[in-house]
Amino acid sequence: MRNLILTALVAGMTVLGAGAVSAQDYDSDTNYGELNLSAGFTPDPALLSLQAGGYVDADDRFDGCTGYITESPDVRLFWSGSSKGAPNIKISAISNADTTIIVNGPDGRWYCDDDSGEDSNPVVELTPMNGRYEIWVGTYSEGETKRAVLSISEVTSF
Repeated sequence: MRNLILTALVAGMTVLGAGAVSAQDYDSDTNYGELNLSAGFTPDPALLSLQAGGYVDADDRFDGCTGYITESPDVRLFWSGSSKGAPNIKISAISNADTTIIVNGPDGRWYCDDDSGEDSNPVVELTPMNGRYEIWVGTYSEGETKRAVLSISEVTSF
């Protein structure tokens, strides 16, 4: 009986550990909800407070991306429309911590950044596409969670 219990515990621990190596689940529920924005939205920028970071090494999942994120997206953005002058969408994070950002666009492509924004904050600027975007805000250090603000804005040039 004791061996049966020990075997069950080891099997359970193996199953729990296996979750850490699965692919990003962009269809899962988000950590902080959804945003529905259309071209010309106000107020601009749209801001959302969140905790950045996680235990998933982004570089293991996406070539050239840095930081640590969660399995589930932090935010799901639904975008529609286009504006005069074809402004771009600027997705960024503002924090006193070293944060990173990863975006899965409606085209299925992955975009990421570490330090391109002001004060070395991450920013991804995209030509808007109608559809769904999944957004992760990570931290540069593993297991660290830090307060951050996700900012989504329309900009007129890259």
